[in-house]
Amino acid sequence: MIVLVTGGARSGKSSFAESWCIKHSDSGSGLYIATAQAFDEEMKERIQHHRGQREGTGFKWTTLEEPLRLPELLSTSGQAGSSSSVVLVDCLTLWLSNVLLSDEEENGPREESRTESSIRRLVEAVSAYSGQLVLVTNEVGSGIVPEYKLGRQYRDLAGRLNQSIAAIADQVFLVTAGIPIELKSREYRL
Repeated sequence: MIVLVTGGARSGKSSFAESWCIKHSDSGSGLYIATAQAFDEEMKERIQHHRGQREGTGFKWTTLEEPLRLPELLSTSGQAGSSSSVVLVDCLTLWLSNVLLSDEEENGPREESRTESSIRRLVEAVSAYSGQLVLVTNEVGSGIVPEYKLGRQYRDLAGRLNQSIAAIADQVFLVTAGIPIELKSREYRL
């Protein structure tokens, strides 16, 4: 089962995703794949706080930090996935920014096609995943148009990534003000 959880910043999407995993895990444990990178003290504290909150649930999380090689990790772990295990990825838009900025640092400004290739590999890995996989992402295109080219590229790529994952997901939840709404069952088809 593939589940996508989306929403704005501080909407409650991560808490909902964690609760979904706890409710749907037969084993009482899960793998938490964190894509954030701690570049400053505030982010280190934020990561520690979230880790402490997860530990307080009584659910046994194994945390794995993977900021860049998410498609490869999911391809490997998805082959061994089972209905009793659950994997939570938090979050896809952080992974996307990591990939986009890493490539820019390494290769300089470039076309979107290399990042789009990374997105395609991720979508393929998610599509082939055989266990329970919950993916958290952000809705970043609901605000103003970014002033800079990189910001516009990121917004557009995030929108395409979210649409691609939503298309293959079994359930898609939008979380606003802590309230989750399942979208796929309400989807209007032309």
